Amino acid sequence: MNYRLIFNVLGLTLMLEAACLILPMICAIYYGEAELWAFVIASAICLAAGSLLKCIRTKNHRMYAKEGFAMVSLSWIFMSLFGAIPFVISGTIPNYIDALFETVSGFTTTGATILRDVEVLPKSILFWRSFTHWIGGMGVLVFLVSLVKLSGGNNLYLLKAESTGPSVGKLVPKVQATAKILYGIYTTLTVVELVLLLFGGMSFFEAITTAMGTAGTGGFGVRNSSIAGYSSYIQVVVTVFMLIFGVDFSIYYLILIRKFSTAFRSEELRWYLGIVAVSIILICINVVGTFQSVGEALKHSAFQVASIITTTGFATDDFNLWPEFSKVILVLLMFVGACAGSTGGGMKVSRILIATKTIIKELKITAHPKSTHKITINGRMVEHETIRSINVYMIAYFVIFAASLLLISFDNFNFTANFTAVAATINNIGPGLDMVGPTGNFADFSGLSKIIFVLDMLVGRLEVFPMLILFSPYTWKK
Repeated sequence: MNYRLIFNVLGLTLMLEAACLILPMICAIYYGEAELWAFVIASAICLAAGSLLKCIRTKNHRMYAKEGFAMVSLSWIFMSLFGAIPFVISGTIPNYIDALFETVSGFTTTGATILRDVEVLPKSILFWRSFTHWIGGMGVLVFLVSLVKLSGGNNLYLLKAESTGPSVGKLVPKVQATAKILYGIYTTLTVVELVLLLFGGMSFFEAITTAMGTAGTGGFGVRNSSIAGYSSYIQVVVTVFMLIFGVDFSIYYLILIRKFSTAFRSEELRWYLGIVAVSIILICINVVGTFQSVGEALKHSAFQVASIITTTGFATDDFNLWPEFSKVILVLLMFVGACAGSTGGGMKVSRILIATKTIIKELKITAHPKSTHKITINGRMVEHETIRSINVYMIAYFVIFAASLLLISFDNFNFTANFTAVAATINNIGPGLDMVGPTGNFADFSGLSKIIFVLDMLVGRLEVFPMLILFSPYTWKK
């Protein structure tokens, strides 16, 4: 294990976070808020710690898989530990565990909160909450790689450890160029949504925080009612962009270079849109009597389906009060998640697609043992290594899910609240059902449960293995 290289990258990560804290400082100055000093102090601490780590020189810049995975998971942990400082110093969230929960929820784009009233918070604090979504949406180290050329090694391991989906590749030969393309698309889409929200009458502050929350599929809002208090136009814009950010970003790159046939041949995209369409229709039919018109039922159904499958977590209505059939569909969508290569969470549609095809293949082989069948996606055969990694991922996922559910049960809340709380955190969604529904929060859980949720959010965002590798003794052997 190349410890010096890991310390070097951690130093760069903290220095990047110090720079990111400048934006909420500007926000605090603009609104004349005393919380400015919380961000100044936090930025200074990040810069000092980052500079010390960066001073640890290394002659060996060679990076292998274990270094890449360790760098990513440790970077997310360090970013979260230091990112919680402004909440504590400002006194908005004085309890450090609560502040850490809120910060991890931001960076992992989960959107779960322990805050009962966000409207009383200073605007600079609200901005920092939403900005953590935007930073974490595409990935902390993907952003770092797009800005800084890390010498030596295979930086693709960083991209693989932080990006979502069963397999990750480069859009162009160079990793840094790939990272720049991804962040270019990400930034452009964020700005387009920002402009459309401003056109709908939102203030600049509300528009930019909502756009960052949508882009990172995070869901932190600046109103207690989430998106419910805004116009139908705003709700439709947010619905569309939640679905847009749930699509594999490589699709947008293919569209940009005019490879339209390749882009729209994606089986995952078709499945994603199909699941969305069927879910909206079924829920709309089920809840139509709850609203004044079919149009209202369709609007709220579409918004909530888009919010849950992309794991954004915004809400326009309290779906806790919807019929059981609709709630079950929403819970299932929590597990499905968005497309691989998007900013969304969950298992990812591609894994569900490959797992389904694997089951069909096994049924065919069982019926005709001597026959041979290959699993293909977009006309290409899926490698056995990919299928194996998906199987192992799902086993590890459900083991962690079950263990988390068992541990938080000591708080003695009901099964619905516990089950959906774990589902909401490990899938990076935010709201669940019952006490953690769209009008509730995670404040009443114990400190131990909140730590479990913090780990679940990190495991979910980094897709299990980058976090698990930290606990493997084989990782740290030379």
